[in-house]
Amino acid sequence: MFSTKEIAKITGGELIGGSIRVNSVSTDTRTLKKGALFIAVKGERFDGNDYIKQAAENGAAAAISDLAAGTVKTSIPVVYVRNSRTAQLKLARYYRDKFDIKLCGVTGSVGKTSTKDMVSEVLSVKYSTLKTEGNLNNDIGLPKTLFRLNKNTEAAVIEMGMSDLGEISVLSGAAHPTCAVITNIGFCHIENLKTRENILAAKLEILDGMDENAPLIVYGGDEYLGKITSEDVGGRRLIRYGLSKKFDVYATALSQSGNGGKFTLHYNGNSYKASVPVAGEHHILNALAAFCVGIEFGLSPEEIIPAFMSYEGSGMRQKTELRGDNIRVILDCYNASPTSMRSALSVLGAVKTEGRRIAVLGDMLELGEQSKSLHAGLAEFAGEHADMFFLYGREMTALRDELTKSGARVIHSENKQELTELLLNEIKSGDAVLFKGSRGMKMEEIAEKIK
Repeated sequence: MFSTKEIAKITGGELIGGSIRVNSVSTDTRTLKKGALFIAVKGERFDGNDYIKQAAENGAAAAISDLAAGTVKTSIPVVYVRNSRTAQLKLARYYRDKFDIKLCGVTGSVGKTSTKDMVSEVLSVKYSTLKTEGNLNNDIGLPKTLFRLNKNTEAAVIEMGMSDLGEISVLSGAAHPTCAVITNIGFCHIENLKTRENILAAKLEILDGMDENAPLIVYGGDEYLGKITSEDVGGRRLIRYGLSKKFDVYATALSQSGNGGKFTLHYNGNSYKASVPVAGEHHILNALAAFCVGIEFGLSPEEIIPAFMSYEGSGMRQKTELRGDNIRVILDCYNASPTSMRSALSVLGAVKTEGRRIAVLGDMLELGEQSKSLHAGLAEFAGEHADMFFLYGREMTALRDELTKSGARVIHSENKQELTELLLNEIKSGDAVLFKGSRGMKMEEIAEKIK
């Protein structure tokens, strides 16, 4: 894979110890393979430099450290660098460029992971495809995905997340996408970035690692993405998808059920009947984005459209299952923003149920000064898609007040155990129950009580 001499040159580091080859890269002593390069990265709650000795004992052949040169006491060669996380990104880009592959970068405020998964299903029809697993979409996780490239890889779908300006630029620089998708510009991380214009600028940083002729695919129906032009993105080709015939790829005749969605896809003057196996308009938009990527990467519509039905949601993102006495549970607890709240509520509204539609909603975090208005602003939409609400958290007070004004049935508590008990006493056979909130609210802990 690399020699330690090569690693020092790529990272601008100082090698102390012999020049030997490593066969893999790891930042975790628990899972590294014998002969691996251990990169001692620092996180919020750990410092990899504390584990270099353990890595050597577990079979690591060499290490990267950002301590002062010569300070690590170990028998394996060590490359000393200024910053281990930056060094890992440089090494990942060097390794990625060994492969002449089709690589799609995916970012956006909401829907990155589900879009990434849909794109992967499409590309896998024709290519051996690597994709980001879970939420490994930051400067530590993204290199881990790139290091999984091998001689059999023909395409890759790489998710890129951020919490501030400058972060996606670095990720794109490592991944070197040959095309990119931006799903939308929402309110996630507005506490840091202050305005949606800044969020747009941060997402457009995905262009920084792309060649000038690499196309950008965007959701044209977004308030901000819909206004950008080819000139705004360096003259590159701009491909738009959405629900209007003014876009390059668009959908009409949308219909929803608890089993999924159906629509007509329009492209290049032709129309195609299509389906997705999950409810919610946003999943149809994900399919349109994946269609655009598939076309760019050489697939035909006839190859792409059947692949939509192979999609499966990952993690705790709108997973639907039957529990207890015919109670349908929709679990969407990975994260929350105003946009994803509406998406989840639309799924609840589309579910066929013999009973009521109950929304169990937790605070949307990291919304800063706009938190109160953004929570309150959900009321009208929420009231159209649910019959009853159980609200958890301090920020949900604003939504409670607005829903109460409209006469909705609302129960609110800042005590999770209390809310759980009230919910368990309320739900009945045939009800459909949505659980949605920011990751920090851990709404799945309430859902787990439904047996």
